[in-house]
Amino acid sequence: MPDTTIRSNTEVVLIGAGIMSATLGLILKELQPDLKIEIFERLDIAAAESSDAWNNAGTGHSAFCELNYTPESADGTIDPKKAISIAESFEVSRQFWAYLVEQNKVSSPENFIKSIPHMSFVWGEKNVEYLKKRFDALKPNQLFKDMVYSTDFSQLKEWMPLVMEGRDESVKVAATSMAIGTDVNFGELTRNMFKYLTQLDGVTMHFHHEVKKLKQREDKTWRIKITDLASGQKRKVYTKFVFIGAGGGSLPLLEKADVAEGKGFGGFPVSGQWLKCTNPEVIAKHQAKVYGKASVGAPPMSVPHIDSRMINGEKALLFGPFAGFSTRFLKNGSYSDLPLSIKTDNIIPMISAGIKNISLTKYLIEQVRQSPKDRINALREYVPKARSKDWIIERAGQRVQVIKKDEKEGGILEFGTEVITTADGSLSVLLGASPGASTAVSIMIDLVGRCFKEKLATPEWQGKIKEMIPSYSQKLNDNAVLSDEIRRHTATVLKLKN
Repeated sequence: MPDTTIRSNTEVVLIGAGIMSATLGLILKELQPDLKIEIFERLDIAAAESSDAWNNAGTGHSAFCELNYTPESADGTIDPKKAISIAESFEVSRQFWAYLVEQNKVSSPENFIKSIPHMSFVWGEKNVEYLKKRFDALKPNQLFKDMVYSTDFSQLKEWMPLVMEGRDESVKVAATSMAIGTDVNFGELTRNMFKYLTQLDGVTMHFHHEVKKLKQREDKTWRIKITDLASGQKRKVYTKFVFIGAGGGSLPLLEKADVAEGKGFGGFPVSGQWLKCTNPEVIAKHQAKVYGKASVGAPPMSVPHIDSRMINGEKALLFGPFAGFSTRFLKNGSYSDLPLSIKTDNIIPMISAGIKNISLTKYLIEQVRQSPKDRINALREYVPKARSKDWIIERAGQRVQVIKKDEKEGGILEFGTEVITTADGSLSVLLGASPGASTAVSIMIDLVGRCFKEKLATPEWQGKIKEMIPSYSQKLNDNAVLSDEIRRHTATVLKLKN
């Protein structure tokens, strides 16, 4: 039989149609308009996995309210460095999105980003003491200067009436609030970005296409074998650069690439569920993102929050997420994903990380075993008057936490994002989860610096980067004038509170 495989040559291949690929594709096309890009997505729509609104916390992670970004050390001090870094990254994302709106590349910002206060809420003497220390560590920083702290019950009742209604006033409580927080629908934003990107010359999007193999050739280019899942048609693509941003699907593809930099990496999948409110009266009472403290051993994606959202044009109210364990790496993945990911080079790091994280395993087992009554009881810690008839279970996204080889520890479990890039810069792979989507622009600009180093150093690329990201190469937290100016500008363009 004749070979009917379709063959094509391109300069860039993006695997996975989520927020990361959309961001990288747009940045590269802005920097080099004649660049040829092909995008391959296994599903039939963009942003259907980790970037989708129901699968993503949507907080616009800026570290305003997420307590896991400000850990308390053994001596009781609070380290604000990670929170400041994430806040910086989110400001970079806002600048890029504002640029896209100003240039009419993405329209109607109100469809993907809205202002909503970000709050942290705790109760009990020890937690109240922690929150005050956190506030004292963050407040002096430029990016957190607008943070407000209160232990006044009546003040908290104004901020979050649903959370305070029916609460015992004799119990110590405290909260912080940042009025300039945002709610981001990353699914909507991603689809808008791809809508523009795929209209440009030299960009082709292939849905329902699954990457089966990828191999680097002697000339350092990559050969990628792909199957059209609808027709069975085979395709071979030859390219100079590959980015794998396929969420939980990235690890298996990294293993298929068989590069030295990818050895020793494993993945630990964590599934999730929300409690979704179905009562419009209850939904209307809450207008904030209120984050609490995670249970001991809980992964970051399981930090409890009562969350007011806008999804598909409608106001929604979610609580959770409740964590669980599944061997799938994607919400639409296979139960064989985890066992098939275990290889000779990562089995020791995975076993080692597993032994060191028994508390996480115990926590996940407890979460899986929760009854509907258990979940409602957890909700009532945040919404004391919650009625079970007003809430239903909604399946959330799947996250794969990174396990990597470590000389001292054998293997360590990471809860952030990890970018693996080959020495020659021809392949880059993004693994991990939170706070991924919110910091996508910073992650992708850093990736461009690694993989297109010489081009990025040119005056043309430098000028364009600074046009897209006015604060590029500067720290907003160290520059009050620039920080205020940029926040005002992006708030105006994106129609947000300043």
